[in-house]
Amino acid sequence: MMPSENRAHFSASCSSLRRSTPFRLAVTFGVLFVVAFVFSGAIIYHMLSLGLGRDVDQSLSELNSLIVSTYQPGDTEDLINTLNNYASFQSTSDGLYSLTDAGGRKLAGNFTAPRIPNGVYTVTSGDVGLKGHERYRMQVSKIGPYSLVVAENFNDADEMLRIVLVSFEWAAAIVVATAIGGGVFLAVRAQARLDRVANTMNEVSHGALDARIPITGNGDDLDTVAIQINAALERLQRLVESMRQVSADIAHDLKTPLNRLRLTLDAAAAENDRQADVSALLDEARNESDRINLTFEALLRISQIEAGARKERFQATDLDAVLSVISEVYGDVAEDAGQSFRIAARAAAVIWGDRDLLTQLIANLVENAINHCPAGTGITLSLRRQKDRVVLLSVADTGPGIPAEEREKVFRRLYRIDKSRTTPGSGLGLSLVKAIAELHSAEISLAENHPGLRVSIAFPLMPEKS
Repeated sequence: MMPSENRAHFSASCSSLRRSTPFRLAVTFGVLFVVAFVFSGAIIYHMLSLGLGRDVDQSLSELNSLIVSTYQPGDTEDLINTLNNYASFQSTSDGLYSLTDAGGRKLAGNFTAPRIPNGVYTVTSGDVGLKGHERYRMQVSKIGPYSLVVAENFNDADEMLRIVLVSFEWAAAIVVATAIGGGVFLAVRAQARLDRVANTMNEVSHGALDARIPITGNGDDLDTVAIQINAALERLQRLVESMRQVSADIAHDLKTPLNRLRLTLDAAAAENDRQADVSALLDEARNESDRINLTFEALLRISQIEAGARKERFQATDLDAVLSVISEVYGDVAEDAGQSFRIAARAAAVIWGDRDLLTQLIANLVENAINHCPAGTGITLSLRRQKDRVVLLSVADTGPGIPAEEREKVFRRLYRIDKSRTTPGSGLGLSLVKAIAELHSAEISLAENHPGLRVSIAFPLMPEKS
């Protein structure tokens, strides 16, 4: 016997299966399929029965006409001989033949027919005074003063209908078994995949953000949903990790300016106690406070961009026109820093985006190159179209570049590589650049420029209206 624990587990599994949507859908479609099959079978059976009945009636009519054709008024010998010949070759279980005179006396045939009005009837053996349970199709007609009865047995038609009915019953049983078995099989498979989805979401809700739904690879709707959920989980994991990193970076990187602000205020208070001039210290404290406020404003701006709050301002934007504005603004700035600035390649490139944000994106990249590169550095902007689907924007410099192991980290909020900590900045420039790029469904990458750094951003090209 099955142990009680196994019985309980089996019962729970069956109960869970019965409540599952895939099982209910499978059962519903199985029942509908079986009902449709039974209904179709009933129609086929009915049509076959009618067809066999028409065949029997036609055969009976032809036989009756043949017998009647042997009769001549005043001469019944041929009629009697023909009828007796038919009766001699068949028993009453196969066919009935009877010729009676006006008084009901039998003249020929294999049975004595009772008085029956002219017409076509379906009768049984008992209806005509015979033993057994045979069914006949009977035609009664008048031939002169005589009454002719011809009947054919329904045995062949009934046997064919019986075979069809038995075959249909077996087919129905197979269909029912297949529908139930297939429904349960498909429901169990679908439920197992849904359970994996539920288990994954449960793991995520308990903090396992790296949990993912297994993909079967067959490309069905459940796989499509699983891929979309995994993509959402991937983004959620990145956002949560980014928040954790931001929290750690804020605690680490803002601690120093806050301490510096506190020390400045303490120094101002001490100087004030000595009746000394504290205006310079207060100016320094104000500037430090402004820098902290700017940092928080930048963090808030990045969060708003990542939340898609600026998408309602999207419009057709010509990146080449934005490059012209950047060139006018930063050409002289680079020259004052002893650097060269030029646009190496231009192209007609219209994308769907926020012009102000795109301007800020390019400006941040150019400012980074100007601020972190020494005099003599060449800064180059280029804009190209690729395969009529992608706009590639590049900002390259011949400066010291960024080590390969640091290139992914520089997109983190407040992250600054060691050699840039002595230059002004909050470590949010590239974080803002990446947020704006992702808002525009663009891909950003950092690569070696030999020497220096090349920042490439691939924007989807705005489709032309037909």
